[in-house]
Amino acid sequence: MSSSDDGLAALTADYDQAGFSQTLGPGRRPALLVVDVCQAYTRPGSPLFADCQPAIDACSTLVDTARANDVPVVWTRVRYQPGGADGGFFYRKVAALASFDEGNPLGDWVEGLDPSENEVVVTKQYASAFFGTSLASTLAADGVDSVMVCGVSTSGCVRASATDALQHGFRPLVVGDACGDRDASVHEANLFDLNAKYADVVSLDDALALLIATVPK
Repeated sequence: MSSSDDGLAALTADYDQAGFSQTLGPGRRPALLVVDVCQAYTRPGSPLFADCQPAIDACSTLVDTARANDVPVVWTRVRYQPGGADGGFFYRKVAALASFDEGNPLGDWVEGLDPSENEVVVTKQYASAFFGTSLASTLAADGVDSVMVCGVSTSGCVRASATDALQHGFRPLVVGDACGDRDASVHEANLFDLNAKYADVVSLDDALALLIATVPK
């Protein structure tokens, strides 16, 4: 075992002993929340490029499985007026968010991974899928009690959406293999913290098994 593995084991033991990292479980009626799978994160040269193709492929697998098992799929995207008049301080803080100005092709869906005509699309201006949107009401009206989160970026919109899912009374499950970020260490640190405090971080295989086991209502 490497020194980094030793350090992670010690950190995990410390958190566990303190009472973190309890398991919430999947609930009875999940929805799949696909966060910002757009070309800004997949196109080389983009200021937001994250080099996370394996995570995008995992998102595609989750979407296909959810659709095959009648699990609701909800998509998020970021859109701003040209120049960011509706972006507030977030837009000022992160200049790269201009990638999501209306008309910029970097804001388009990843080719081959996009919503079907009957799936909900949440358009947002901030990190969380819940902030300033009707997502919580939409999920509640459909009887959803848990939200399976995938997409990009792990430290940004995935983290914010999972945290807000918890705060809105939904059980958040973050599919670690289906989330991506521009730096692996940032990705792993955020998954660790999410699992400790706000969500259950699950593998792709476990997430697929949960989707397949879901009983449609």
